[in-house]
Amino acid sequence: MNSRFSRIIAGTMNWGSWDKKLSTSEMANIINVCVENKITTFDHAAIYGDYTTETDFGKAFKTSKISREKIQLISKCGMIKPAPNSTQVKQYESSKESMIQSVDASLKNLQTDYLDALLIHRPNPLMHVDGVAEAVTQLKKEGKILDFGVSNFTTSQTELLRSKVEVNYNQIQFSATHFEAMTDGSLDYMQIQGIQPMAWNPLGTVFREDTKQTRDLKKLLARLVEKYEVGSDMILLAWILKHPANIIPLAGTVNTGRLQNIHKATEMVLEQEDWFAIWSESMGHRIA
Repeated sequence: MNSRFSRIIAGTMNWGSWDKKLSTSEMANIINVCVENKITTFDHAAIYGDYTTETDFGKAFKTSKISREKIQLISKCGMIKPAPNSTQVKQYESSKESMIQSVDASLKNLQTDYLDALLIHRPNPLMHVDGVAEAVTQLKKEGKILDFGVSNFTTSQTELLRSKVEVNYNQIQFSATHFEAMTDGSLDYMQIQGIQPMAWNPLGTVFREDTKQTRDLKKLLARLVEKYEVGSDMILLAWILKHPANIIPLAGTVNTGRLQNIHKATEMVLEQEDWFAIWSESMGHRIA
């Protein structure tokens, strides 16, 4: 399975107002660091930063002076977040008109003529597949998107959509602590259908929660850090990269030191025994 994207994708969800609040110059620097270190794909969503992060990135990208042809841009549509203090609830929207409007807004905000891929952010129970297919066909014909996929879709939801339109990507939660896609048939299905998996939150909860699972994993990772002479995060990324589904992890870090070293995960040869040791510690028992 060949991908148009870099082996690790930069996730921009926390670059803007939702977390890091990077200035234009700071964001431009991060973009440059990413590209210099073989991370040329940037993952966005219309909703990030309450609809502001794509605009911030667009300004920073223009400042960076990097050629558009040297990077790939992904964006996601289909989530509607109500205004602050509104009585409305968050909704999913996947009509033909809303998808086209979302792409037009993303192109304007990112200051680009096309997206390398458009993903539907979350599965919508009210989704009409014919409308989605019509939107994708029109957007491709107009050159506004080069490819199409989904995010967080189950196998059956993906198959429903595939009955009307080609689906080439599915961005899912996958990590050493969230490996269900590996055991519920999702990754098997994607391999059969030639769908490229992307993994959001690839480090899982290892560094964010204090549970028996994360404590056991940290003990094992401490030993593996000495063995491979790389950081724990590199080992966890290498664990994902070793899977034959050719999963692409999304790295959300803006730490330049980590970004400069992250490509080491793509060069690591994680021994099979160590791969299974990580999985066993995460499950809490040895494999049968």
